[in-house]
Amino acid sequence: MEDVLSPATLAPAGHRVLLVDDQAMIGAAVRRLLSGQSDIVYEFCQQSTAALAAAETFRPTVILQDLIMPGIDGLDMVRQFRGLPATADVPVIMLSAREEPSVKARLLEAGANDYLIKLPDQVELIARIRVHSDAYRRLLERNAAFAALEQSLADLKLEREKSERLLRNILPEKIADRLKNGESTIADSFQEVTVLFADLKGFTEFSQHTDAQHLVGLLDEIFSAFDHLANLHGVEKIKTIGDAYMAVAGLPVPRHDHAATVAAMALGMQSAFRNVMASRSLGLEVRIGIHSGPVVAGVIGRHKFTYDLWGDTVNLASRMESHGEPSQIHVSEATRTLLGDRFRFADRGEVTIKGKGAMRTFFLLGRA
Repeated sequence: MEDVLSPATLAPAGHRVLLVDDQAMIGAAVRRLLSGQSDIVYEFCQQSTAALAAAETFRPTVILQDLIMPGIDGLDMVRQFRGLPATADVPVIMLSAREEPSVKARLLEAGANDYLIKLPDQVELIARIRVHSDAYRRLLERNAAFAALEQSLADLKLEREKSERLLRNILPEKIADRLKNGESTIADSFQEVTVLFADLKGFTEFSQHTDAQHLVGLLDEIFSAFDHLANLHGVEKIKTIGDAYMAVAGLPVPRHDHAATVAAMALGMQSAFRNVMASRSLGLEVRIGIHSGPVVAGVIGRHKFTYDLWGDTVNLASRMESHGEPSQIHVSEATRTLLGDRFRFADRGEVTIKGKGAMRTFFLLGRA
């Protein structure tokens, strides 16, 4: 958070009085009136043209301004003080040789704070200086407090926006919104979704002979390409586990084209993966498995949220990947049926799937 200027920084300690008057004798007289006041610091300026610069340097807490100055009247001088950031709020006490109610009214309207006949009584002058100076310091304290509060609120807003962005990077947007709205337990059943698993063949052996930076850089490039495709097709990435990638379509917002969406993403993943391998002169291959059906989805965790899927559909999609072939997209008959004639397939016949027995499966080859 940026430092907020304190009142002590904005105005030095004590009552700081700047007298602007073309008569040296008035300056000397005021100095005598204020002598012996340890809490009052005094500065005298005879030239109206130098008054603004003197105010910026001296930083007064009260300005004593002569009503009539050579080349400028007190009204214009007050306006100039009010137009300068350093003196915009500094109290101005006008000094005049005589009482002029109409002039006094115009000066107060222009921004002057008080009006005294010179030379004023010592006790009255000192009292008015202290009253106006104290009021100015309270204004500075209030402004500093407001500035600090505004900065804190701005920082809080930035932190909240940052947290929300992080939450949306971890969870689907609608799930993140539900958590923000106070739902403590999020669990939903979806009757029709399509789940995808992808795994890198040969990666374990490859990782044993590759330095950590190169290894993580490769995974980042591959999975970033997969993430881009997921965003492009409206597929929800669920998680990565090591060199495995899991995604789903049809939740948290149901969609009728979930199978076709995942099929299109899978074909894009094949192409993107080949491009990465070619650019790095590597020979790894990717296996992709897809299955469609019902799942349960929900958020687990209290400090580190995870949105995950459960059910037989998830297990079968994982089996499609593990029982597939390198560089192939292995799909179940359920997914093949949903895709219809919009894509091309190779019938693999019956395959013995762990925990399921014989199942008819297919390789997805491309669009029809």
